[in-house]
Amino acid sequence: MDTDWLAQAKCREMDPAIFFPSDGIGVQAAQRICNECPVRVACLEYALAERVDHGVWGGTSERERRRIQRHRRNSRYQPVRH
Repeated sequence: MDTDWLAQAKCREMDPAIFFPSDGIGVQAAQRICNECPVRVACLEYALAERVDHGVWGGTSERERRRIQRHRRNSRYQPVRH
């Protein structure tokens, strides 16, 4: 997957520990940084494609990414109803 977007990421010069918090307050702090990032969508898509299950990526927590993945899987499979 293309990672050229990393050069524009707001987090590139920050301590990575910020984006791997141990509590909800830390997640919210990281999300505030992500919300102002110009490559937030590319970052989120990278985390989803690579199934990154730790940290805040593209402004989403692990739980939020699992929810997005589940929603995408369910949206693709629509059983035919007779």
